[in-house]
Amino acid sequence: MIELSKIIIGILVLILGIPLGNLLAKLTKEELKAGQRLFRLIIFFSLIGGVIGLLIGDDILMFSLFFIAIVTSRSLR
Repeated sequence: MIELSKIIIGILVLILGIPLGNLLAKLTKEELKAGQRLFRLIIFFSLIGGVIGLLIGDDILMFSLFFIAIVTSRSLR
């Protein structure tokens, strides 16, 4: 039961990354134009790290890196 609650809380935090990324995109338009290449690298490495966290069973690593990937990808749109 505890493991299920961790997963549910993690998914809710990931969902909160979507409006947070949109907010950051509105507030930092100038920085996003200059650093698009670096943001794409951050997304790529966060997704790779998140999959690795999934494979090794480290929930904190997985959710943290997926959160970074979601916020960064939403900021680029």
